[in-house]
Amino acid sequence: MTIVVGMGPEAAGTGVGVLLRGWRERRRLSQLQLALLADSSARHISFIENGRARPSQEMVLRLAEHLDVPVRERNALLLAAGYAPHYPEKRLDDPAMAALRSGMERLLASHDPYPALVVDGTFQVLAANRALGLLLAGVAPHLLEPPLNAMRITLHPEGVAPRILNLRQWRRHLLERMEQQVGLVRSEPLRALLEEVRSYPEPPGAAEDGGEEDITELFPFALPLRIAHEGRVLSFLSTIATFNTPMDVTVSELAMETFLPADPETVAFLQAAVGADR
Repeated sequence: MTIVVGMGPEAAGTGVGVLLRGWRERRRLSQLQLALLADSSARHISFIENGRARPSQEMVLRLAEHLDVPVRERNALLLAAGYAPHYPEKRLDDPAMAALRSGMERLLASHDPYPALVVDGTFQVLAANRALGLLLAGVAPHLLEPPLNAMRITLHPEGVAPRILNLRQWRRHLLERMEQQVGLVRSEPLRALLEEVRSYPEPPGAAEDGGEEDITELFPFALPLRIAHEGRVLSFLSTIATFNTPMDVTVSELAMETFLPADPETVAFLQAAVGADR
């Protein structure tokens, strides 16, 4: 398994009050509601937001916690307030990350024969298990050159997209996921990736509007990923896991996505195709 590394820090905003107000409005909280959560007063919150008061480092972190601000953006808030970043950003190949890397490798390996991968905040693939290779059959070589990007590989017309039977549904799901990420993190690379993926033409033979199979009766509980593979259909349910209470920017943006077989046929095929090599 190959570990690839990562992203650089984003530029901070120009005013902590403006940034905090933006996060408060995004969370649909009033100044009074935020003040009660942060053990402060609406007056003090107002003064911070309009620049009449400079919040302490502790107050910035407290407000960020109650506003559920991503870790990278908490550092941006501190910089905008004139403080040093609180959260480090170590590379994944840093010796201090050895236990984390080892844990991820064990989790990925234990998920075989079902596909699993780890991505960062811009959906770059940092690690994957053997079973994921099964889903990459027929993907153009240029998409598999480092750094691999999960969104490009999935939705590019020369990627997995031509084999996704419910492409419009899955594409909409992935774009919504990316839009949510862009709304949380001020990342120009992520925004550029979203615009790039949105511009991809549909591959030849894609279903016309309304032409995709109706899968709600077969899978009423969650949207599956349906992939044509060697004359059969493989169906997966996707789950995403993140780390609780991360204290590092890199760790806060890691996400492990696992694909669970959604029907007995997929289970049988994967156990025979991948499990036989274990």
